[in-house]
Amino acid sequence: MNSVMKGERIGRRIIDSALRAFSLALFLIIFPVGFTQAQSMFRGDPAHSGVYTGQGPRQFHRVKWKVATGNRIVSSPVIANKKIYFGSDDGNIYAIDAESGREIWERSTKGPVPSTPAIAGGIVYATSYDGNFYAFNAETGALKWKFATEGERRFEAKGLHGMQPKNQTIADPFDIYLSSPVVAEGAVFLGSGDGNLYALDAATGDLRWKFKTGDVVHASPAFVNGVVFVGSWDSYFYAVDAKTGKEKWRFHGGEDPLVHNQVGFQSSPAVIDGTVYTGCRDAQVYALDAATGREKWRFDNALSWVITSPAVKQGKVFFATSDSSLYHMVDAATGKSLVRQQGEAYMFSSPAIAGDVAFIGVLNGTLEARDANTGELLWDYQTDASKQNRGWVLTAERRFNQPLLFFDNWLEAPILAQDRQVSVGSIFSSPLVANGVVYFGSTDGFLYALE
Repeated sequence: MNSVMKGERIGRRIIDSALRAFSLALFLIIFPVGFTQAQSMFRGDPAHSGVYTGQGPRQFHRVKWKVATGNRIVSSPVIANKKIYFGSDDGNIYAIDAESGREIWERSTKGPVPSTPAIAGGIVYATSYDGNFYAFNAETGALKWKFATEGERRFEAKGLHGMQPKNQTIADPFDIYLSSPVVAEGAVFLGSGDGNLYALDAATGDLRWKFKTGDVVHASPAFVNGVVFVGSWDSYFYAVDAKTGKEKWRFHGGEDPLVHNQVGFQSSPAVIDGTVYTGCRDAQVYALDAATGREKWRFDNALSWVITSPAVKQGKVFFATSDSSLYHMVDAATGKSLVRQQGEAYMFSSPAIAGDVAFIGVLNGTLEARDANTGELLWDYQTDASKQNRGWVLTAERRFNQPLLFFDNWLEAPILAQDRQVSVGSIFSSPLVANGVVYFGSTDGFLYALE
């Protein structure tokens, strides 16, 4: 090889290296680490840590903006490229400018969207109650593809929660969420009311595999080290190989054959440092070995559901309860209680940790900001619907007026009571924290941005 040819090859290598370096730099400018990748799906990342980059506000200053939709918002917002994405029960997926609150686009599905979108590779993925899974162009909202599941439904049982008549099959009014997708290694994973866990090709929507469980899967799967982790309403928690769809292990939670109240995994898992942390409607928080499914510890919550998905940071697990309205922090290694704070109302929203502040929504229409070390309440924000408190749903202490709401257990009375509960701007949505701003949705139909 002559010196000219050698020089040309060396030159090409230098140019190629420079182009690769330029491309990486451009990627990091457009998609800065910690701004999009770590906050562009439910609970912040594929492991569902619930931890966000940057510091959350320790003091409330103002409502930066709020955006109205046509129905309640149960979906949690996510952020990518300075755009906020979320779903609404009005059947639409929204893209909003994170700074101004200006709508960029909205796209209709044929059913409510009480799930959280995932953003990856310039695509927005979301689940709808119409039984379809959608992929939209993140910039324009153009539909790229959609996939039809076997159909959505809520968890249901005879005599559910002791409701009458006991031989009537009743859909659970507290099965409030749909499964939110997780995107990893070119695939998108999601659960469905048809009882399946699906793996789809992220680019085309083609089915890679589906894994059948025994009941509704409305928990949101987590992904770590080639394994998908998710719970089902059949009372089992599953670890499934992400490539093959084969079961690696399963863990059996509690059963409640009488009134079906203390059964089912509605909470979504966090998988951190080889341990799976998940709540359950059997009133336990479980810590399971991610490799084997062996139980490491459990934390009992005295018959109160744990719908919140745990957040895990620096050896501490953060979660909250429903009926007992307790905010907890426990040791991640042992499950030993570190902090126990009494709240005012049920909590289904999942905690978001940003710096030394934990944010969580409450069903009385309040967003709480708590010190992440002590659990002390730093500040709270009450939605307008909560302040108005039409029909005296809340007491003066912002607790639910239970005797007024749940006066009867017959026929539709409990369902109507639950509908009245959420009339106060309940916050089922899990907060997103980005650039010092807290974003969340409410059943009053608004998406809020606080700073």
